Amino acid sequence: MSVSLVGDIGGTNARFALWRDDALHAVQVFQVADYSSPEQAIGVYLDGQGIARGELQAVCLAVAGPVSGEEFRFTNSHWRINRSICCAALQVEHLLLINDFFAMALGMTHLQPHERVNVCAGEADLSRPALIIGPGTGLGVASLLRLEEGRWLAVPGEGGHVDLPVNDAREAAIRQAIAEHTGHVSADTVLSGGGLLRLYHAICSLDGHAPTLATPAAITEAALSGEPVALAVIEQFCRFLGRVAGNGVLTLGGRGGVYIVGGVVPRFSRLFLRSGFAESFADKGCMSGYFQGIPVWLVTAEFSGLLGAGVALQQALAGTSGA
Repeated sequence: MSVSLVGDIGGTNARFALWRDDALHAVQVFQVADYSSPEQAIGVYLDGQGIARGELQAVCLAVAGPVSGEEFRFTNSHWRINRSICCAALQVEHLLLINDFFAMALGMTHLQPHERVNVCAGEADLSRPALIIGPGTGLGVASLLRLEEGRWLAVPGEGGHVDLPVNDAREAAIRQAIAEHTGHVSADTVLSGGGLLRLYHAICSLDGHAPTLATPAAITEAALSGEPVALAVIEQFCRFLGRVAGNGVLTLGGRGGVYIVGGVVPRFSRLFLRSGFAESFADKGCMSGYFQGIPVWLVTAEFSGLLGAGVALQQALAGTSGA
C-alpha cells in the first residue's frame, strides 16, 4: 500500500505524519533546534516508523513563507530546503513545497464537527470564498474556494501585513502608541503573540499603569484570572481581529465563512467568545448588513496544517493542485 509523508514546519516545531487513505497517521512533533536539517529530522521520523528511504510515494512540506525556485530558507530557524538535495536524501521523486497558510486553508476541508466552535451563526455559501485568518507567531491570511468535483483551491496571501484598522479615538491612540516603537503598524504587529505584548504596553502607557507582565502567556493567564488590564488587552485584541477579518470578508466577497485558526486565540477562547469580536467584525457602516448570515468558526483542531498538506499532496498527485 502506497504511503506519503506530510510535514508542517515552523520556526520552533516541525510536525510530520504519514498520509494514507485520505488521513493522517503517526503524527509526531520535533523541535527544529534539535536537528541540523529537515532531512535529518525526517530521517529520524522514518526510522521510527520502520520506513526505508525510497519507500515513500511522495513528500509534501508546508513551510512559512513564499515558496518559489529551487531553495527555501526559513525566516525563524537555521533550516533550509533545497529541492534536489531533499529528494536525493529521502530517495523520493515527488516533493511538493507549499506555503503554510495554503496548507492551513486546505486543512479546513477536513475539519470534524468537534474541531470548530461557532462564533457567529450563519450558513456558508460554498459558491463564494471562505476567509482563513490566524494569529500565531505572525498573522496568517488565506482564502479557500470550493471547485467542481469536490476539489478545493486555496490562495495564500500577505493579508496579515495590511494596515491595522482603527474605528475610534481610543484605537487610534493605541495604534499611535505602538507606532512610536515599531514605525508602521500592520495587523500582524498587533494580532500575533508578540503583538499581544505590544498591545499590553500601549494600553499600560495610555492608562497610566506600570507594566508587570512580560510575556504573551502571562497576559493570557492574567486575563483568564480576571486581572482588569489584561482583560482590556484581550478585549481590544479581539476587536482588532474582528475589524481585520471583516475587511477580509469585504475584499474577498467571503460569504463562504470565516475560520479563525492559529495558536493564540484558542488559549483564551472563553474570553474571545464573549468579546466584542462579532460587533467589530460587522461594524462596516453602510455595508454592515452584508455580514448577516456569514458564519464564523474558531478552529480548535491541532494539526490542520498537516491535514492541508495531505489534501494538497493528494490533489497534486491527481494533477489538480492549485499550489
